[in-house]
Amino acid sequence: MRRWRGPLIALALTLVFVGGGVVRLNAWIDATELPPLVPVTGVEVVDRNGDLLRAYTVEDGRWRLPVRLAEVDPGFIDMLITYEDRRFWTHPGVDPRAFARAAWQALRHGQIVSGGSTLTMQVARLLEDSGTGAWRGKLRQIRVALAMERVLSKEEILTLYLHLAPYGGNVEGLRAASLTWFGTEPRRLTAAQSALLVALPQAPGSRRPDRFPEAARLARDRVLDRAIRFGGVAEAEIAWARRAPIPDERRGFPALAPHLADRVLADRPTATRHALTLDRGLQAQMEVLAAQAVEGRDRRLTAAIMVLDHRTGEMRATVGAADYTDDMRRGFVDMTRALRSPGSALKPLVYGLGFEAGLIHPETLVDDRPVRFGSYAPQNFDNVFRGELSVRHALQASLNTPVVSLLDQIGPAEMLTRMRRIGMRAELPRGEPGLAIGLGGIGTSMEDLMRLYAMIARGGETMPPRIRESDDAGTRSRVLSSTAAWYLSDILSGVVPPPNAPRNGLAYKTGTSYGHRDAWAFGFDGRHVVGVWLGRADGASVPGAFGADLAAPLLFEAFARLGLDLAPLAAPPLGALTVPHMQLPPPLRRFQPETAGARDAEAPVIVFPPDGAILAATPGLPLLARVDRGRPPFTWLWNGRPVATGVFDRQVDLGMAAPGFAELTVIDATGRAERGFIEIAP
Repeated sequence: MRRWRGPLIALALTLVFVGGGVVRLNAWIDATELPPLVPVTGVEVVDRNGDLLRAYTVEDGRWRLPVRLAEVDPGFIDMLITYEDRRFWTHPGVDPRAFARAAWQALRHGQIVSGGSTLTMQVARLLEDSGTGAWRGKLRQIRVALAMERVLSKEEILTLYLHLAPYGGNVEGLRAASLTWFGTEPRRLTAAQSALLVALPQAPGSRRPDRFPEAARLARDRVLDRAIRFGGVAEAEIAWARRAPIPDERRGFPALAPHLADRVLADRPTATRHALTLDRGLQAQMEVLAAQAVEGRDRRLTAAIMVLDHRTGEMRATVGAADYTDDMRRGFVDMTRALRSPGSALKPLVYGLGFEAGLIHPETLVDDRPVRFGSYAPQNFDNVFRGELSVRHALQASLNTPVVSLLDQIGPAEMLTRMRRIGMRAELPRGEPGLAIGLGGIGTSMEDLMRLYAMIARGGETMPPRIRESDDAGTRSRVLSSTAAWYLSDILSGVVPPPNAPRNGLAYKTGTSYGHRDAWAFGFDGRHVVGVWLGRADGASVPGAFGADLAAPLLFEAFARLGLDLAPLAAPPLGALTVPHMQLPPPLRRFQPETAGARDAEAPVIVFPPDGAILAATPGLPLLARVDRGRPPFTWLWNGRPVATGVFDRQVDLGMAAPGFAELTVIDATGRAERGFIEIAP
């Protein structure tokens, strides 16, 4: 026993010494001050499917985009681990076997043949830019690597590498590299692409494929060789990968919907990801279409296109200019938001108000003749008057004098009120609305006009358009009666298409502003609304530019690129009068504008219920209405639907009414009308 005393004491001292060393090592590692472990990434704007629309660099101009491990092709991860750090999943941040191998090879060859750095150590170096060769830098990498392994999972460390690895020039991180060199997301990488992206970070400057293609090819093939030997990749797959060409140029990052991307970034500057309702494929097609529309024309002509799903309010595409980068066309100006004159594109709203007020019906006859309102004498665009014709044909032909006469009866203030209820901006040139606003004498935007046509397509209901996936669906509110909106849809679906366009029943309206500064076209089917504008961003005239000639063909081409048959328009609502002219109630057969004096002295006046009244819905109690003045017989409309016709009595039983807001209209024998808005309380 005495002879074992010395060795036992030595062993005990050794264990104490080693134990003390381990304690000190742990304390040294735990005391490590780690660098920030969350890399700064550029802002990304994505479409409704998560596909990239536009990306922005980080502050120092580097391309570094966010990426998740689950969004990377597993084949790339396998190749990376196989080539760079085969024991990555098991070592504590430092691989002693790799260090021993590197040291032995250096002794044998008299130079460094391979490094012993693990992926964790490489992440440590990239986080602090601590260099690769100096022993102080290497020691710091070891310390940071050991410390990181204690606070991060292997997946988190690997994700850091995927963000920070250099890939040549100002490109960092796998996702930016995948888009730069192959134009694809990391989840779609092939074996050849994966191998090149594994090899590049080792020497990003000397292996850049656009500058040193042969060096890049040799490095890629070495990764493929290692994949056969250690990764279990089939030789047939590797043989195919070797034949794949090396990319010879950098690809540009996606820059779709640039105006909208800039806008959402400005609205929420701290957000790093903006998910929009756009469809990337459709957006790209609309941008190409806008560029083609101005090709070969005035170098300052530009175009804007918008596509909206009016069922959901979601924007599917928005093109603010024909070329965002073209200074000659002022491509930096978003023409979907610019205040412009809408021309005749506002006429459907005037007719809709006329339908709702019971002043006209699509088959009502109107006069297209010279008229004067004080000093204002509107003319048709061709200076030709067509005499007596139906409201339907007057709107389809976009005549001016009938719509101004109708607006005179409705009142410009009422039209302006409805525009604001839709959510439209309205800039008046002289402060007070005049009759000229019916012909476009007002400033509004393409976005606002899209709201108008979406409201018509939705049967008279408006809702806020959505551009973000996170936006609330919004509340629908009624602006126009469903009957009036259906009349408009039915009329506009009968407008003759432009030459060579299909006769598919697309409901559409064109517009041309004064001086040919703006050419418009808006169209809708049962699902989508599309808007088109062409003109100059500086507001100068474009000689010969008409909405029907310039914008309408582009509108039909845009609908063709939706890739779907037109969705059917809504069926006529209950109460819509689908009868010929001679079967209309007599007051609706002809529109006879009143003079202001006659309207004040002889027009019918609804005495009860008064405008703005709130009535209780009492069971069994009918709604009685009474009118003074006016010439019988009377026609009564409830929300645009006739509920009593040919009535000589000035009091009428309208029956029970459902709770909610309603519009009550009475029309006398001469066509003069009075209306009021009431609420039936539940």
